[in-house]
Amino acid sequence: MTGARSIVFIDRPDWHARQLAAAFAKAGVEAVLLSLRHCGFTGTAGGARLRLPSFEDDDLPLGAFVRSISAGSFEQVTLRLGVLHALRESGVLVYNDARAIERCVDKSMTSFMLQRAGVPTPPTWAVESLEAARAVVRAEASPALPLVLKPLFGSQGRGLALIESEADLPPADTLAGVYYLQHFVGEGSGRWRDWRVFVAGGQAVAAMLRHGVTWKTNAAQGAACEAVEPDGQMSALAVAAAAAVGAGFAGVDIIRDASGRLLVLEVNSNPAWAALQRVSAINIAQALADHLLATVARPAAAVNA
Repeated sequence: MTGARSIVFIDRPDWHARQLAAAFAKAGVEAVLLSLRHCGFTGTAGGARLRLPSFEDDDLPLGAFVRSISAGSFEQVTLRLGVLHALRESGVLVYNDARAIERCVDKSMTSFMLQRAGVPTPPTWAVESLEAARAVVRAEASPALPLVLKPLFGSQGRGLALIESEADLPPADTLAGVYYLQHFVGEGSGRWRDWRVFVAGGQAVAAMLRHGVTWKTNAAQGAACEAVEPDGQMSALAVAAAAAVGAGFAGVDIIRDASGRLLVLEVNSNPAWAALQRVSAINIAQALADHLLATVARPAAAVNA
């Protein structure tokens, strides 16, 4: 594929961007780093075209890897997702495409898609009013079995809170007007741990066990991480979760409840993997680049199916 170019959509050239650029270069493909903030549409006499810096009007990338989407207003994010939709409609493999990103960035839609696909996940509720949230808490929460309040859009364990009673619920305006509530899951006896399984190309390529210093088990919250080999059940569950949301690659968070049952907590369609790479023998960026390029090489009918 010498001479071919792909896009890595990222806000700034960080460690992940460098890893991906090196991985694509190993396959003879140049990775052009772009921010979606600088992309858009251009109207011409010949019709609307995508505006992609470093690419001519009719020049499209071999594929596009979406590492991050810049934060912005609702209108700005809609435009950026529109660029990803347009790339897909133009026959470019987008990894992950806008559909998967939209399903995963909204935790309530992720929960819906998991439950619809029969993937075990904790019971969840998403409501817009404090009164509706209070009704859920009255029916479902107690000190022995609390609920977890999560931002609908959020990551790395930020903004999580345990809800044991109605008094624990914050005002709606502090949550952008949406209460996303999920049954708290744990093994009991103060054991705070879960697994992050990294899926690419329908396979669990790497995994780590996260030991939390509190019930928040994210690496960004100080959890200790150790590499593990996911067993058949865990691998199958992670792969099924990624498939349920239509993600070509994903970071899938899995937890074991007090009865020993594995449940999927979240599916991240734009996962960071620096913490996982530190404990993993596999080159994760290379696995991602190789899968994207292998998918591009398939017959056209199989791309973006």
